[in-house]
Amino acid sequence: MAATPRAGSINKHFRRLRDPRVVGRSRHLLVDIVVMALCGVIADCDDWPDIAQFARKRQGWFRRFLKRPGGVPCHDTFERVFAALDPRAFARCCRAWLHEAANLLGVGHSAIDGKTLRGSAGSALGPLHLVSAWATEARVTLGQVAVDGKSNEITAIPKLLEVLDLAGALVTIDAIGCQKAIAQKVVAGGGD
Repeated sequence: MAATPRAGSINKHFRRLRDPRVVGRSRHLLVDIVVMALCGVIADCDDWPDIAQFARKRQGWFRRFLKRPGGVPCHDTFERVFAALDPRAFARCCRAWLHEAANLLGVGHSAIDGKTLRGSAGSALGPLHLVSAWATEARVTLGQVAVDGKSNEITAIPKLLEVLDLAGALVTIDAIGCQKAIAQKVVAGGGD
């Protein structure tokens, strides 16, 4: 009989994520790669080489709860796997995991705000603008929606609210989000 994953388990939320690699040709388990990458990002790693180095330095710790049949992947493997993953499916898994983790931590306050990512503009595209829900007590991002610019936050906030569990949460939004329809959506979701 298989063990039931514990509450807050990454494996529980990412086991349905489709592995884009060729069956039988990969040395590393997808869940191991995801866990190492998520831990690296939480630990403030900025790129794939940082994540690979982080995982190598903590092999003993990862050995306690990951199978790691191929050891720690190189930074190229992390990059290739994440480039091939379906970003929407990964975001759904990540959101579900973060929501459960936030509930376990007793998230009370969610701050919704839009920010433009400095240095994200390219020659063909403008800068990336994201509207995020931040669980202030747990210090985790619960969800994000990309928008064309600051003026489009009003249309992004309702989309973001749809994916959040607002039951019992205090939600704060800056002036641009102070709209009757947005407030009604927060209250309808069980938030204040």
